[in-house]
Amino acid sequence: MTSSAAPTAPSDASVLDLAPVVPVVVLHDAADAVSLARALVAGGLPAIEVTLRTPAALDSIRAMAAEVPGAVVGAGTVISPEHVRDTVAAGARFLVSPGWTDALLEAMKASGVPFLPGVSTTSEVVALLERGVREMKFFPAEAAGGTAYLKALSAPLPQARFCPTGGISLASAPSYLALPNVGCVGGSWMVPGDAVAAKDWDRVARLAAEAAALAG
Repeated sequence: MTSSAAPTAPSDASVLDLAPVVPVVVLHDAADAVSLARALVAGGLPAIEVTLRTPAALDSIRAMAAEVPGAVVGAGTVISPEHVRDTVAAGARFLVSPGWTDALLEAMKASGVPFLPGVSTTSEVVALLERGVREMKFFPAEAAGGTAYLKALSAPLPQARFCPTGGISLASAPSYLALPNVGCVGGSWMVPGDAVAAKDWDRVARLAAEAAALAG
């Protein structure tokens, strides 16, 4: 997929089905946002989660959404209704939270864009299913039980689908993607800090292509 390709709309397909890997991006300089997004899209990863961990996050979302047609830009680390409001206004097309409350869930539901609320326990999964939510982020994946935990959930709760994130690497991603209740994984290995600092977008594109190939 190249940066000139038409965007894939979450309304037409689940966020979990856009690509096998969703890059989890932390940007300290919004000036890098467009080049980074173009590299990821060129490598075959159109869904990009920009985390709200830095002051540059909102401007980065805004720039990617406006200038990279092939990108489906989302916001991560969404933990308040204000985050929902501000990121959607900036152009975020999906929302990801590390956890959830009723207030946050209602704000995400009202936003009009797809969302993945974070869970790490069976009770949280059941509570979301009770509220009509079937697609979730499993976080922190490795620390919360990894593939063994998700596999155990698949029998009693087959209607729940997950994007596990947290500690996942190129080596471990295939074992997650092989599970019937996993649609994609989130990871940051294709956007290493040294490559971003050096503006080595060719390296980012190569790492993204490796990750995108996991779909096969």
